[in-house]
Amino acid sequence: MAEVIVVGGGGGGMVAALLLARRGHRVRLYERLGRLGGKLAERRRDGFTFSLGPSLLTLPEIFRELGVARALVELEELCRYRFADGSELRAYSDPDRMAVEVERLAPGEGAAWRAFYRWAVSCLEASRRTFFTAPRGHRPEQARIGDLLAIAPGRTLDGLARRFFRDPRLRQYVGRYATYAGSSPYRAPAALGCIPAIEHGDGGWYVPGGLPRLADDLTRLLAEAGVDVHTGREVVEVIADRSAVSGVVLASGERVSADAVVVNADAAALYGGLLPDRRRMRRIARLGPSTSAFLLLAGVEGRTEGLPHHSIAFSADYRREFRDIFERGVPPEDPTISIGCSAVDDPSQAPAGAENWVLLVNVPAGDPGRWPIPPDAYRDLVLERLARHGHDLSGRLRFVESFTPADLRDRYGAWGGAVYGTAYRGVLAPFRRPGNRGPRRGLYLVGGSAHPGGGLPLVAMGGRIVASLVERDFPARTGVRSL
Repeated sequence: MAEVIVVGGGGGGMVAALLLARRGHRVRLYERLGRLGGKLAERRRDGFTFSLGPSLLTLPEIFRELGVARALVELEELCRYRFADGSELRAYSDPDRMAVEVERLAPGEGAAWRAFYRWAVSCLEASRRTFFTAPRGHRPEQARIGDLLAIAPGRTLDGLARRFFRDPRLRQYVGRYATYAGSSPYRAPAALGCIPAIEHGDGGWYVPGGLPRLADDLTRLLAEAGVDVHTGREVVEVIADRSAVSGVVLASGERVSADAVVVNADAAALYGGLLPDRRRMRRIARLGPSTSAFLLLAGVEGRTEGLPHHSIAFSADYRREFRDIFERGVPPEDPTISIGCSAVDDPSQAPAGAENWVLLVNVPAGDPGRWPIPPDAYRDLVLERLARHGHDLSGRLRFVESFTPADLRDRYGAWGGAVYGTAYRGVLAPFRRPGNRGPRRGLYLVGGSAHPGGGLPLVAMGGRIVASLVERDFPARTGVRSL
């Protein structure tokens, strides 16, 4: 049995802690904030509830296997895409219905979408046998020779879209999946094209009360498993010599011993502060940060006829948008706007006759004080662009709150406010992310900045991978159920 400390109570850290405790290890979890969940967070104001992180759950079986038994609501319409020319694509969860919708938008492309979906399914199956189930660099027993070819190595996501679709709107729709990893479709690997197989194969789900309720469930499961949870306690140092870790130092000065330390924090925070490592920081810097987010939380008066739970209003020049973010380091002048309104399916999220709008724009990580346009002015720009897309909220706003990259940096310790750690820049970028095993015995990484990547399902998979690594290195006593 090992003494394990988990630094950070985000989704990946909670999953790793839960599995290790169930296996018989003594686990202590330290979280700097006052509650667990990381980006599974919310803001409440004047009867409105806004999710600050993910708003759609995919691969729910991961959480059911952990013991989360909460009832879920499957969304028939996953997202509604609105293009600059005013046309719309309604993304239905049913793949056959989705193909019909693609054919309606772009006659002759329905068959192309079916072919694209078949490719996504084969890519997902290969990823499940390899990338999603093992630490980086390990080849699982179930891996097949053809799995590498199945993920279209050497091709970008935009290149994949061009392989299947002639219509530029459909290429833009496919390119959107790069933003799930905080990256540009013109640099990100084609393997991100497996996401439609998840959304249309396993469906997209809403958690009544908001996805932060998953954090509440995991918190309860941690207590039942005997995890010693400490909120409001910050770890400022990982104690280690040249060969192994031996514990952590808290902000209070207290030193806590451990055989293993699982860091559920940004890799840049680990190697830049908790356990300084210049070589690894240089490697992270070469990859560069992922996108950050500019969030607007809007309490909106009245109900909007036909408004879906999720929608996307695309920019007119997608390539320029990502050039602004990754090359110029400025927020895009014509941003793509993600719109979420959970009150459409969950009346508890807003007062009667009102709506809770969460507007998200991808922006560069870094100090917003250096933007050529101040955040307050950028808020007005986003609302003006939203009006051009047919959603004029002037006269309907009870209030608007902004969250900038600086808020994400300060709240989560994220590198410049980057949502996903490093960006996927280059077709081999997923294999260059920090691995789950650190450079000292007993040191492990989990979370959005480490393998296998960001997003709720992936960080949960990372938690399972890390739990397996700790168990392999520090076998627990016999007589308890395995992972």
